[in-house]
Amino acid sequence: MRLIARYVKELDENFEIITVYEDETQRELVSKEHPVIKTLAKKYPAAIWFERKMHDDFGIIVEDAFDKRPLVHQERFPKKIHPLRKDFQAKELQEAPYLPYKYEAINGDGVFQVAVGPIHAGIIEPGHFQFSQAGEEMLHLEVRHFYKNRGIEKMLEGKTLAEAKPIIERISGNESIAYQLCYRDIYLQATQQELPLALQKRHALLLELERVIHHLTDLGFIPNDAGFGAALAYGSKLAEDARRKMRELTGHRFGFGAIEFTNHFIDTASFSEWLRELETSIEFFEDWIMDIPSLWDRFDTTGILSLEKAMKYNTVGVVARASGLAVDRRINNFYLQNGFIMASEVSGDVGARFKVRLSEVKNSLFMMHNLLEEDDTSLEIGDITDGSYTSFTESSIGELFMAIDIKDGLIERFFVRDPSFINWQALHLMMRSDIIADFPLINKSCDLSYAGNDL
Repeated sequence: MRLIARYVKELDENFEIITVYEDETQRELVSKEHPVIKTLAKKYPAAIWFERKMHDDFGIIVEDAFDKRPLVHQERFPKKIHPLRKDFQAKELQEAPYLPYKYEAINGDGVFQVAVGPIHAGIIEPGHFQFSQAGEEMLHLEVRHFYKNRGIEKMLEGKTLAEAKPIIERISGNESIAYQLCYRDIYLQATQQELPLALQKRHALLLELERVIHHLTDLGFIPNDAGFGAALAYGSKLAEDARRKMRELTGHRFGFGAIEFTNHFIDTASFSEWLRELETSIEFFEDWIMDIPSLWDRFDTTGILSLEKAMKYNTVGVVARASGLAVDRRINNFYLQNGFIMASEVSGDVGARFKVRLSEVKNSLFMMHNLLEEDDTSLEIGDITDGSYTSFTESSIGELFMAIDIKDGLIERFFVRDPSFINWQALHLMMRSDIIADFPLINKSCDLSYAGNDL
């Protein structure tokens, strides 16, 4: 069974531990006075971040966990403060004395530690990478993030779905449409409505456009991190054109506010022509990049994630599919009828992740032709019914999971598991036997979200 998420909901007398698997959801009640649970990390290594976060947020004790360090709480976060508990209402915190974070490290003759981040050159979110090195060879990597926690889960409590939408769609810029689609599906469940086919197509078209924008950016950056800057210039130009097309269709470059229940006019002839031009550009780009042996010397066999490890860590998205793991939320009748073909590779290296992105761009462009139509269909605003709702969307990074509990018409609990929260935990597996100069290349080939990872 594939682990998807593990999180906590606070009830009157107990905490409810909710564990979401591929085929079922398990719920366990634990006393607020003695909130102790068993770890799942011995079977599912990726459960450890969920469990560390549960302790930081709610004070849940995972008694047999192999890692009990704070996850979200930084070095000066006060002890015994658990901000997602209902009784926590403070507007500010008093910093505690500095408590050093103990990083995992390999020790021995000639082994040394290299710290990268959390502040980086360029425009990038903060993230820390701690390496154990033997010369140039990477022996071990520990990823540590959560430097800009925005308190979104707490922020959304007590809001209506309508009030929450502008916040939800801004959680992660690369996945704004995907987040909105998860929100949309929960709204439809809560109002007991079905989305007209024309709106399904428009929303799916925007999701694929978002995927194309993200992948085009990566297709330029990956060769750039192998020393071939011309690819970045070309890929950035194509990504910028696509970003402007998103603004033309939605009014915003990142598609904020794009997923509505009224269909807006699309100049289908103009959009089809743009798709054909982009298809031609992608064909040129593919022929160009595939014929540079020095690039593929860097791509091939670098940053390998085996199928066994991809499965063990429950990876999703491009990271999973490049290792031969067939995980994609678009495997459904709607997408298959509109031309979806799942891209996959088996070598699990940088080259495989590059090829999966390239294949997905081409398939997304093909599907967008099929999804493009003119229709003025709309859906009336419905009444919200209290309940617990969940949804999934295949973002450009991978499977996105969202859960919202509604009580008295207001959000009682909001939880989201970005695909990056899973895939960041597998990144260290790709570094062994490679040199530290390959770290940026391997990292960019996964291109995970910092913001979506840290709510």
